[in-house]
Amino acid sequence: MSALAPIQDIIADIKAGKMVILVDEEDRENEGDIVIAADYITPE
Repeated sequence: MSALAPIQDIIADIKAGKMVILVDEEDRENEGDIVIAADYITPE
């Protein structure tokens, strides 16, 4: 399992147009959500 990134790194990645996966706790849904800034989304 890879290490979790600090929130400052995640925010910087999103601002740079990178896609990140946010995960919740294992005792909750135990799932991840793909997040990318809307400015970087295109119809293609």
